[in-house]
This record gives sequence, C-alpha cells and structure tokens, in this order.
Amino acid sequence: MQLIRKYNTAAPRYTSYPTVPYWDESSFDIDTWKQTLLQSFRASNEKEGISIYIHLPYCEQLCTYCGCNKHITVNHAVEAPYIQSLLNEWKLYLELFKERPRIKELHLGGGTPTFFSPESLHQLLSGLYLHADLLPDATLSFEGHPNNTTTEHMLTLYNLGFRRMSLGIQDFDIRVQDIINRIQPYETVEQVTAAARKIGYTSINYDLVYGLPLQTMASVGDTISKVMQLRPDRISFYSYAHVPWVKGVGQRRYAEDDLPKDEEKRALYELGKTMFAENGYTEIGMDHFALPHDSLFEACNQGSLHRNFMGYTDHHTTLMIGLGASSIGDSWYAYAQNEKRIALWQQLVNSGQFPVVRGHILDAEDLFLRRHIHQLMCGFKTSWNQYSEETHVIAESIERLEELEKDGLVDITADSVTVTEKGKPFIRNICMAFDARLWKKLPQSQLFSTAI
Repeated sequence: MQLIRKYNTAAPRYTSYPTVPYWDESSFDIDTWKQTLLQSFRASNEKEGISIYIHLPYCEQLCTYCGCNKHITVNHAVEAPYIQSLLNEWKLYLELFKERPRIKELHLGGGTPTFFSPESLHQLLSGLYLHADLLPDATLSFEGHPNNTTTEHMLTLYNLGFRRMSLGIQDFDIRVQDIINRIQPYETVEQVTAAARKIGYTSINYDLVYGLPLQTMASVGDTISKVMQLRPDRISFYSYAHVPWVKGVGQRRYAEDDLPKDEEKRALYELGKTMFAENGYTEIGMDHFALPHDSLFEACNQGSLHRNFMGYTDHHTTLMIGLGASSIGDSWYAYAQNEKRIALWQQLVNSGQFPVVRGHILDAEDLFLRRHIHQLMCGFKTSWNQYSEETHVIAESIERLEELEKDGLVDITADSVTVTEKGKPFIRNICMAFDARLWKKLPQSQLFSTAI
C-alpha cells in the first residue's frame, strides 16, 4: 500500500512519445507532415501495409465517465454527410500516395461506430476499399455499444472482412451503470456476444473499467463473474481516468467521494487480475488480458506486440492514418491531429484541405526514447548500446529509475532495464523515467490521470 501511495501520481498512458501535451507545435508544418507520410508509405506499404483508424464521433447519449471526443445527438441525418467527408479525406491521402495502399489493420472507433446504420458503414468501407487492397491477414475491428449493435451491423461488417469486435461493458452493477449513464443489461451483452460468435467473429473484446463511482470489491467481483460466464477472447481492464478539468460536465455528475480511493482502487485491479488469471487469461502489456488462442496473446509471446493511438495491436505498422474529426495520424517520424470540431473538420476536408490542426515532428532524441518507451509498454524490457550517441539521455533515465529499483519495480543492468512482476502495475511510472520532454518542463497543473 505504501508503493501505491508513493507512485499514484499523474502519469501519461504513453500511446505516443512525446505525449500530446508535449508536442512542439511551433515547429510543425503540414508540408513536413506530408513528407514523413510519403517516407513511411514508400518504405512500408509493400513490406507490411498500413493501419487506418476511423473516428465515428456520434453517440445518442452521454456516458459520464467517457473521455473520448464525441458528439451527442439522436439526429441520424448526420450520418451521410459525415461518411462523405471521410471518403473525401481518404481521397486526399490517395492523391498524396499516388498508388494503392495495402491495408494491414483498420479500426472503427468512437464515439459509437454502431450509431451509424449498417448501410452507412457499408458505404464508408466499400468506398475505402475501392482504391486500396486488403492484405490476406488484415485485422479489421470495430467498437460497438451492446444496446445498438444489431445482427445486421455484425453481418454487414463481417462480410466486409471484420473478424474482431470490442464491446463497451464497463460494469454490470445497476447502481454504477445509472451514475455513469450507461444502462445495458447482462442479457443484452449475452445476446450480442452469442450472435457475433454465430456469425463467425473470432475475437471479441470486452472493455471493463475499475475505479468508477460507487464501485466496490463485491460489485466488481460480481461483474467479472458475469464476464467469465461469457468468456470474451480479450479483456481491456482500464483504470478510470477522472479528469473533469478536461472532460467537463459529464465527469462532474458525481463527486470525488463517490470514487474508490487509492488503495481501494488498486485492490479492484488486483481482484480483477486474480480472477482473470484463475480463468485462463494472461496479462498482456498494460490493462489487457487475453486467452491463449487469441492473437494478442500470440503477439506478446512472439515479441511482436505493438502499441499506437489505437492501443495494443498484434501487428506492427510504421504508418497509421487517422481519418475523421479529432483522429491522430502517426508516420512514426511525426504525429498529426485533425480538427476536433466536426463542422470545421468537414469544412476543411470538403474544400480539399488536410484537416490537420496540430502535430509534432520527432527529432533524433524523440525517436530514440520512443523506441525504449514502446519496448517497455509492449515487452516490459528495453536495452541499448552502451556506446550510443544518446548515452547522456540513458544516464538521466537510469538516475530517475534508481528509486524504482530500490522499491523492487525494475532490474537495471549496464545496458538494459527489465520490469519486475511487482513493477508491472507501475509501468506508467517506469516509462516516465524515459520521458525527457516531461522532465525538462514539468507541468504546472495536472495534465494526466493518476497512474493507479
């Protein structure tokens, strides 16, 4: 418990390095971003293919815990113009590349992708495929809300190549569901899961969240027991990020006193981790658990686990294109984020402009540290050449890790750092030791959620 109190500080989740608050926007420009896109595309399209993330931001109601970029509406007339704008944005990338992209990975995120009708999703994806090739082993996945993911949705996407789906469960306790405004009965989740398996989906993920308001050891234990009855192939067990200063009115629906405190919140995670292990799930990276037959488990065992703005994936791609309002693209050498406001994003795209409004060009030190943070997040270990040009950066990182080594969280050698079993829950703190940009300019206010 002392370690929890000691290390429960604000820390990034490291879906990128540098993290978004530390992007150097002053040195970013769209022409350099395009150059890095072409560099990555030419090097990787034939070799490994590319990844595409499509942000579908609409939801019919506000889930108060949610930290995603979303737009609440029950007006489905927004679907057609948004789909057309996505295809217009895709056309901008096609014109830049001047050859057919080969798609290795594609993910529909949100918002709520299943807010869109099956017909709208078919129009989007068939338009996307018209000028691209799906690799034979491409991984296609989508996020679905159990309450509005229909059999027709699943059949349509299955026929378009999708074999993975992720359902946002969060918690089955009705008290918790009520306060986070996410009512979905167990029976609904059971029906959607059974239908997906009957159709042929081979990997079903459940998103669960610990640290939500009103959660207790008993309620979380009951939720996980119900999840074990349905036995998803993967489980994402996320720490609730309470950031009302960022996410505003939704997360102010409840008070700090409604949230499990540090030690209690950590106990919820340990309960989940124990129950998952007892039921055959293995911990994969941070927050993720998988059964032995799942590709995420296989990628972890083979050392090919990858992490980007979509989270953990079982494929490494150098280039990830982000389509849609607020989406982030990653050329490995640079990041770029689209305009968040839907109307302005559409205006830019429909006038033939890349809708990028900010980004970061990685320098040599960024690329060096990105590799180490990525290796820690994906394999709990990183190593380096003792005589590299970045020796001073490593020395500074090791100095920051010494306290964590005293606490038994890492093992340090002359050319490597390995996270211990005891240290895995503190992986965000460990990666912070390599975050040179953060240490050069420590935040004056809280930017990130707490690590535990």
